[in-house]
Amino acid sequence: MTGNSQHSPALLAPHPPLRDYYQTEAQRRKLLDAQFDHVAHDYNWITQASSFGSGKWYRREALKRSGLTEGNTILDIACGPGTVSVCAQHIVGETGRVIGLDPSLGMVTEAHKQGVSTILQGKAEYLPFPDSIFDFISMGYALRHVTDLTLTFKEYLRVLKPGGRLLILEISRPDSFLPYHLSRVFLKHIVPWMSYFGTKNPHAHKLMKYYWDTIESCVPPETILQALENSGFTQSQQYTLFGGLLRDYSGCKA
Repeated sequence: MTGNSQHSPALLAPHPPLRDYYQTEAQRRKLLDAQFDHVAHDYNWITQASSFGSGKWYRREALKRSGLTEGNTILDIACGPGTVSVCAQHIVGETGRVIGLDPSLGMVTEAHKQGVSTILQGKAEYLPFPDSIFDFISMGYALRHVTDLTLTFKEYLRVLKPGGRLLILEISRPDSFLPYHLSRVFLKHIVPWMSYFGTKNPHAHKLMKYYWDTIESCVPPETILQALENSGFTQSQQYTLFGGLLRDYSGCKA
């Protein structure tokens, strides 16, 4: 046997395959690309309605709490229609720079409409940037859609400057019985139908049902924190609200 005989590291997916939606990784990626393209025009409305109008405020406060300041250069990964990117632009000001990145062409188009100054189409696992150029990386509610947590986090570490910071905003399965069941009713049943009736977009209903299923099946927070540390991040920690329904993961490049 010639060449490198060592096995590749095992894939650390954010959740197991969801067979009700796809059978292969290629089908999963095709499903997500199509659904996000179809829902891009309505996504801002869905996220604001499902957060009772607090979504933009929370994103802005989380960025500031995690150390984003005026003059920083920030990469907003899986930026969607640009909600986090726009919040970041207000914080970094004219002396800073915000670059958005998303795999969905529909979301890239919507982010442009929302005023994101620089946005590219691309994936979290393969960032089209040189090493050590960003002060800050953000990712809003999309970690469950990557292929491999370890590969993703290593890419984040690569493009951050020494001392740079990472913030991952996530919705996750709450720890205790009552918050879990209340969240399940709201996100699994109410939000999909609210999204459909509010937008008249059948793809919105399917995407938000999928959204909850990824939340419910996601690896535990301890696995995400360990993956951050294994990828080279220091000071890895989580900030939780509402019994763990909202979890912000953060880390630093030494």
